Amino acid sequence: MAPQLSRKRVVVEAPTIPDRLYFKIGDVARICGVETYVLRFWETQFPQLRPGKSGTGQRLYRRRDVEMALEIKRLVHDQGYTLAGARQSLEQGHRRHGSGSAETGTESGRKHEAAETIARARAELREIAAMLAAPLPRVPRRRERIAAISHSSDSLFPA
Repeated sequence: MAPQLSRKRVVVEAPTIPDRLYFKIGDVARICGVETYVLRFWETQFPQLRPGKSGTGQRLYRRRDVEMALEIKRLVHDQGYTLAGARQSLEQGHRRHGSGSAETGTESGRKHEAAETIARARAELREIAAMLAAPLPRVPRRRERIAAISHSSDSLFPA
């Protein structure tokens, strides 16, 4: 009987994510240690991974997208999940975090206050945009007289 090899789980430290607002797909690929085509494929398989796009169509990942990509990599590569299993695990984890957390009154109040502040700011920005879009009123130009013509002489060219 051959001895069984014990499989040790290697604990890999999570890579540090730079403190930036947006990341390009190449940056995320380097952070996660996968190719860019893998990230694009994961976007089709995991509805949780939805990076925004710039005006030129370039993918712009936010920090939460990078964290999601790292979690997908951990599940698929380190834990050995299939894509369907990883998707199901992420969905269950999302439901657990979403429905299981009870909001306290102060948290709810802060969120409501923030929402009101954002609504006021949007209303003010709409007013400013309307002012900028309105045509400027035309101020009538006043014509100045160059020279007063005296009617006393019959000549066209006064002396």
